Parts: sequence; C-alpha cells; structure tokens
Amino acid sequence: MKSSILVVLGGLIISTSALAQTETIIRNHSDSTVISTDLSGIETFQSKSKLDPEKAALYAAVFPGLGQMYNKQYWKLPIVYGGAIVIGHFIKYNNDFYNAFRNAYIAETDGDDLTINPFPQFSEQALQVNAEKFKRNRDFMMIMGVVYYIVQIVDAHVSAHLIEFDINDDLAMHPTYYPREKYFAQNVGMSLVFKLNK
Repeated sequence: MKSSILVVLGGLIISTSALAQTETIIRNHSDSTVISTDLSGIETFQSKSKLDPEKAALYAAVFPGLGQMYNKQYWKLPIVYGGAIVIGHFIKYNNDFYNAFRNAYIAETDGDDLTINPFPQFSEQALQVNAEKFKRNRDFMMIMGVVYYIVQIVDAHVSAHLIEFDINDDLAMHPTYYPREKYFAQNVGMSLVFKLNK
C-alpha cells in the first residue's frame, strides 16, 4: 500500500515538473517574479553575434592586429604595433651590444695582434660580463615579444566574445527602504534592479 502511494506521488511529481518546464509562466508579485526554465525561445550568443571569436583569434595569429581589425577595434592597432616596435627595438639594441662585446672579448683573448678590441677601457672579465648581460636582456625581450604576441591573440578572441554585449544607462541600482510596520521591526535594505534591453 505504501509503495503504491509512493509510486503515484513520484509519477505526479515527475509529470508536474515536466509540464512546468514546457509552459511559459510569468507571475508578477509584489516581492518576486517567477519565470519558467523553458529556454527554447532564447537566442544563444552564436545565433545573435555577428563575430566569430575563433576566426578573430586565427586572424590575430596569422598577422598581429588583423584580429582587432576583424573586430572593428581599429583604435587598438597603435597599441599592438607600438608595443611590437618597442619590443623589437630593445631586442635589436641588446643584440647589437651583445655582438659588440662578444667580438671585443674574442679580439681580446685570441692572441692575434691583428684583431683589435674596440673597447680598450674594459678588462677581459668586464667584456665577458657585459656580453652576458646584453645577451640575457635580449633573450628576455624575445620572451616578452612571444608573450605580447599571445596577448594580442587572446585580446582579439575575448573582444569578439564581449563586443556584442550591451552595457548602457538602463543598468541601474535603486536603493530601497522598507518602512516600519506596526508589528514588525524596522528593516533597511538595498536591491539591485537590472533592466536588460533586447
């Protein structure tokens, strides 16, 4: 007897939950709004967005800045190319000094009188230390260049995801005061109200 009642109750609960998910119910109360979980009529990002994040990332990977152009964020191009120029300048700067001090160290230590050290004011040890320092700086800037390249790809991908979102003045915060009633204690609170435009 008990098991048959449980089976009937279970069947009612399952059928009720199934009906609740297929119907669209919106009830406005003074303190709450209940909306059904039926999401069949809601557009997904892919059906609404005109941009493809994967395509933006691919363009940025093939040619830096192309992903930003695909997203129509032309104002980012000076940042992308300006950063690349600065990093490239410091790679060349450190590489030139590394080669100069390395060649000077070779000229100083090869025992050949025909090779001349262009930095006679530096000792053999100072030439070696400076060559290693500029080589280390060059390698670090190369790593920074790779990181910068990856960052601009990620920026193009994320921007393609976020560029369609509408952020405007309709998103507002309204403080709410709950007045004291006769038989209840005084309550003070704050509510956040978001108005989302389609």
